[in-house]
Amino acid sequence: MRAVIERLSGEPADRLGALVAESERQGYRFVRRLVDEWSSGANRFDRPGEVLFAARAGDDVVGVCGLNVDPHADDSRLGRVRHLYVLAPYRHVGIGEHLVADVIEAARGRFARLHLRTTSAPAARLYERLGFRPRPGRHHSHVLDLEG
Repeated sequence: MRAVIERLSGEPADRLGALVAESERQGYRFVRRLVDEWSSGANRFDRPGEVLFAARAGDDVVGVCGLNVDPHADDSRLGRVRHLYVLAPYRHVGIGEHLVADVIEAARGRFARLHLRTTSAPAARLYERLGFRPRPGRHHSHVLDLEG
């Protein structure tokens, strides 16, 4: 299955309904939180260096991944990978990897390090394949140094 990765703009609630529904059925609330925070203005991925990517198959959004300035750090050069989710029928074909790779590329030159938090073993393996190292901390499970 092929997907096109694009920067998501406009109101994501209109385009992420299938991701919200499936993720909630699986017990995950972070996609709903992404939509709610966008709607409230709490997080619109609009600070310098921030971006929200979507994977599209035809007219359908089948995956999402974002990049924020890390809200848990006092350093604007620390980024945070946020809200990676790919619909089940589209997993294991490289879409998640492409989303994260695009986030990493967008972060280069803007952020010195990326943080993320995952409790999912398959997601951890994906991140580690892309160069993240396990480094458990209060607000993160993995880091990727982008400088030096």
